Amino acid sequence: MKRIFIALKVQPEESRLEMISAFRSGLEHDVIKWTNPENIHVTLAFLGDTDEETIKDISSMLHNSCKGSGQFDLIIRGCGVFRNMDDPRIIWTGIEPSENLTYLNGLIMNGLKGLNIKMENRPFNPHLTIGRIKHLSEKESLRSLLNKFQKTVIQIVHVNEVILYESILLQSGPVYKAIDKINLM
Repeated sequence: MKRIFIALKVQPEESRLEMISAFRSGLEHDVIKWTNPENIHVTLAFLGDTDEETIKDISSMLHNSCKGSGQFDLIIRGCGVFRNMDDPRIIWTGIEPSENLTYLNGLIMNGLKGLNIKMENRPFNPHLTIGRIKHLSEKESLRSLLNKFQKTVIQIVHVNEVILYESILLQSGPVYKAIDKINLM
């Protein structure tokens, strides 16, 4: 069994690294597990523990469904928190609505349904997690940072492949290992 997910890799650029640095220094006295910028991705489907045979079927489905669907750009803009400002848990950067991303996600979800893989029934909410809040004493500092970057275009990402990842949980944090890469052209 491997813990797997399907995602788009988002290579960090200077503007995103600067934004993350601003959050880290502005919230340095709080307990936040910051995401390694090299691990940041857009999750399209989290599948969890999956046996080898099913992984092969998923890989095949991804090639059949996604290959040729076309490259596109995503605009990473703004930021926010999950839960709410009274009890923030996740700090994220947003992704502007994209017909291409929605279409690609639909192809993958339909393919997974065709394989009888049960998925959570919640709306697709693409975002990039930059930190998980364990303890926050500086809510005003967080609010100020969110306001500062709320409407800022942080990065434009060229998407040309979907990646099937294995997530290996280590004491030092997760390691994401590509199992398969599907070219969208």
